[in-house]
Amino acid sequence: MKKLVVLISGNGSNLQSLLDACASGRVHGSVAAVFSNKASAFGLVRAKEAGVPTHALAASDFADREAFDRQLMTEIDAYAPDLVVLAGYMRILSSAFVARYHDRLLNIHPSLLPKYPGLHTHRQALENGDAEHGTSVHFVTDELDGGPVILQAKVPVFAEDSEQEITQRVQHQEHAIYPLVINWFIEGRLTMRDGKAWLDGEQLPPQGHAHE
Repeated sequence: MKKLVVLISGNGSNLQSLLDACASGRVHGSVAAVFSNKASAFGLVRAKEAGVPTHALAASDFADREAFDRQLMTEIDAYAPDLVVLAGYMRILSSAFVARYHDRLLNIHPSLLPKYPGLHTHRQALENGDAEHGTSVHFVTDELDGGPVILQAKVPVFAEDSEQEITQRVQHQEHAIYPLVINWFIEGRLTMRDGKAWLDGEQLPPQGHAHE
């Protein structure tokens, strides 16, 4: 069975959706370990309740980002993962980390990339009067939130929406599409070649696989 290592920084709702998908057989793999840069992250509680080993590393214990990531890589590699999954992991990764897990490193970002990389995506969608917003699953490259998109899900934005309402709407979609994409990878259907995402032998367009 393919092994997944998940990196989180907070609540871990996408981690929970992945744990549930593994338990139900929708993802044909298992979460081998969960890592966080915050010992207080509730996602670590979720992992422990599922019987998954957890690890927390504090940036303050390391001289710089590269030293932090070197230790993180050492601890991740002990689990020999087939795929590394970023699920609300809020640290920018070093080039060495991205290179180590090149073509087996996924992220989910709460916007319709390339729109709104970085933070506060829901707020930006509201402030700009967007009619639609959404989420993107993509391979990770050195460019922040810039790797090839695999799958996107769109949600409507209404004039009276709060940031929290948009967050909930987007997360509902995230919990559906992230396990789906992860299982594509596990089944060998999804790969990254030449900086592009490929599904079932076909190169995906910039916006990823067409999915309604």
